[in-house]
Amino acid sequence: MKIAAVEAIPLRIPFSHSGETKAFATGKWAVLDTCLVKVTTDTGLVGWGDAFAYHCLDAVTAAVEHMIAPVVIGEDARDIAGLNHRLQQKMHLFGRHGITIFAISGLDLALWDIAAKAAGMPLCQLFGGSPTVKLPAYSSLFILRDQEAVVKDVKQSLEEGYRYIKLHEIAAEEVGAAREAAGDDIPIMVDTNCPWTPDQARRMAVELDEFDLHWLEEPIFPPEDFASLAHLRRETGVPIAAGENWCTAMMFGQAVQAGAVDYAQPSVTKVGGITEFRKTAAICEAAGVQVMPHSPYFGPGFLATLHLAAGLANPGLVERFYIRPEAMLYQRWLDPVDGFFAVPDMPGLGPEPDADVIREYRVR
Repeated sequence: MKIAAVEAIPLRIPFSHSGETKAFATGKWAVLDTCLVKVTTDTGLVGWGDAFAYHCLDAVTAAVEHMIAPVVIGEDARDIAGLNHRLQQKMHLFGRHGITIFAISGLDLALWDIAAKAAGMPLCQLFGGSPTVKLPAYSSLFILRDQEAVVKDVKQSLEEGYRYIKLHEIAAEEVGAAREAAGDDIPIMVDTNCPWTPDQARRMAVELDEFDLHWLEEPIFPPEDFASLAHLRRETGVPIAAGENWCTAMMFGQAVQAGAVDYAQPSVTKVGGITEFRKTAAICEAAGVQVMPHSPYFGPGFLATLHLAAGLANPGLVERFYIRPEAMLYQRWLDPVDGFFAVPDMPGLGPEPDADVIREYRVR
């Protein structure tokens, strides 16, 4: 079974949330950039992947089209691990982080989708999991910087059945407001997105832990400063989560060895795909570190996250980015019911992405 075609499909879907539109590195964040990767085999099987593309859609699309596709056309679609390794080796000159690995991740997801379809079973069953498992969800709120908006989304999340809440805030006022709105029994996590030096992180960890944090996420820049993360864990006792900005299992192995995290957060669309995610999960399981997948996306990468979690002995929690996309590629599987996600029980990743949504929101 050979790879006959690889197509990058860039989408741009507007979304809304409870706060004001916030500035990001490239301007206002009001759209979800998604780079679908469609792989077609010479047998007619089609697989769908997802290369992380928030704020970098053009670059990721170009990487898939000009760096990945020419190398893999004609290759054996079943040789997933081998292709992943060879692509990383061929392209290491361009960096083993960021755009290159995002593009490899998209291909890898599509090939695993094909493998499970060829086997006639849900992807999780290839990993020894079952699609009957129910996965606990957490509501991952947008960057709001507004106490009223935080309280609104916390209360609305609880009404919808979520029993875990994650904030993207950096100030005690918003975190305290969320704790008051949620009550004492709801675990609250805080993702700060790498804002602080080690000394600043220590002070803020102590201040925010007044609100009984379930974890503090990415408190230090740069995110690969494993020694400082480990020191922060030891000094404050605050549980630390990180990993969405780490690519390949190699980085997670280094972080685990350093004692940098309580919760490891590989992102399947960024880490190197399903292949690298599974390596990462094995490293973490052997070290007693809980995997908590990073999954604030709405394409095939989210379905892959569900299957990967279902294949773990202890699946942890699954992240749902608490925003309202104008359209979604999948309907049923992207929203939890009574606080739990179901796993698609059809061959491959699950349903095909909505062709009408692709047509309407495709950039080119």
